[in-house]
Amino acid sequence: MEDHIKDFVHYLTVEKGLAKNTIVSYERDLRSYAAYLQKVELLKSLNEVNRTHLLQFLGHLKQNGKSAKTLARHVASIRAFHQFLLREKICEQDPAVHLETPQQEQRLPKVLSLSEVEALLEAPKSNSPFDLRNRAMLELLYATGMRVSELIQMKLDDLHLAMGFVRCIGKGDKERIIPIGQTAIKVMEAYLVNGRPHLRSAKHRSNALFLNHHGKAMSRQGFWKILKKIAVDAGIEKPLTPHMLRHSFATHLLENGADLRAVQELLGHVDISTTQIYTHVTKTRLKDVYTTFHPRA
Repeated sequence: MEDHIKDFVHYLTVEKGLAKNTIVSYERDLRSYAAYLQKVELLKSLNEVNRTHLLQFLGHLKQNGKSAKTLARHVASIRAFHQFLLREKICEQDPAVHLETPQQEQRLPKVLSLSEVEALLEAPKSNSPFDLRNRAMLELLYATGMRVSELIQMKLDDLHLAMGFVRCIGKGDKERIIPIGQTAIKVMEAYLVNGRPHLRSAKHRSNALFLNHHGKAMSRQGFWKILKKIAVDAGIEKPLTPHMLRHSFATHLLENGADLRAVQELLGHVDISTTQIYTHVTKTRLKDVYTTFHPRA
């Protein structure tokens, strides 16, 4: 089974072009699945695996306290793996064909209010290279709704400030063009002129847009540390995650009358059902406003 998992990972990487984090999740889930089968069942081949085995594995995960979201991800991994085995004629049947995805509790994404966003964006106050960079990173995240992984992968030639847009490479290496406003353009120009040249290293000569203090490309961990510090400086008390700026971007657009399809395209969602979660957020916020301000609420 080890060899089949390796072949499947290669297929996901080369033929499907999935994002690295997605592939890592698939591989981790399948190794857990393989370990369970080898420990519990004395199977001579994968052809002997049936639906009962899969249900027992999911039951094992549930007994060990795994969430419905984790179970659903395992189902997706196992289903894709067995489809691959069937297509490659490694197996004669697909035991996961009628496997149901566990129902997940729908959690509304947490967002920042407009005043909290403004406080966060204005927290890096000085004109030091680091504050100029931090202001530019936050402004670009909120202006575009891109993921942090997409932000730190940006190159200098992904910026087209004169034309008012940036180029973003998302999941599965899919490209999207995102417009940005004058505020973000001015902040980016300030960083490019007075910030990035001071962070640039003659040794590394990185083409990354955002650099750390070594002159190398900013990492996810580096951005996370910076964000936590800025949140404290901004006086934001709620637990802040990098993804909350993306959630806030989408929610604020919809609250101000943006078309759902346009927000879907800006976020790079393949399925509009993923974007529709933000309509629930806006309805919840409207209800809160009504309850707070209507005299007979």
